[in-house]
Amino acid sequence: MIAYLEGRLLELSEKTCLLVTEGGVGYEVFMPSSALSKLPALGGQAALFVHTVIREDAIDLYGFLSSEDREVFRTLISIDKLGPKKALAILAQFSPEHLREIAFREDDATLATVPGIGPKSARQILWFLKDKVAKIKGPLGKAPKGAAARPADEYLDALAGLKNLGYSEEEVRPMLQEIFGEEPDQDAAGAIRAALKRIASARK
Repeated sequence: MIAYLEGRLLELSEKTCLLVTEGGVGYEVFMPSSALSKLPALGGQAALFVHTVIREDAIDLYGFLSSEDREVFRTLISIDKLGPKKALAILAQFSPEHLREIAFREDDATLATVPGIGPKSARQILWFLKDKVAKIKGPLGKAPKGAAARPADEYLDALAGLKNLGYSEEEVRPMLQEIFGEEPDQDAAGAIRAALKRIASARK
């Protein structure tokens, strides 16, 4: 079972990369588009954590830039009727941290923005994912590296509050992560006030 590859990038496409190992063997690896965009230029060296799927007519390799991303992929494909291709589509759009937040707040509307996943499928995926979400190592309930833990409920409440005020999730998520990293005991209301101050200051 192939679990890790290092080598030279020979080809890149919208869905795969071709990685040639030191021994001269080339492996075609499926990857999320978000990960493919972070690979070096052709001819550069890359290291991938790999999940191998063996089918009757093929052996498919799925590559990730970190073991955490691979673990999220494995968690997703353990959900009934969620295959590798849809799991890649989800990971192309959401980081492990973002996906974990979506699961905790049961945000099927956001998950349904992934191509090929409708509202009904999104609800089913989240229903199963909530039971498995503890397997996704990482950020929800934890502050950024080096910072203390933050209460997940307060963080999610602050995020929901800012979204209700009209701010985009992409704009305020990094800001809230920083705020809770600096003050782990912050409540949602205090975090919202701190975020609004930062937004106002940045727009001056």
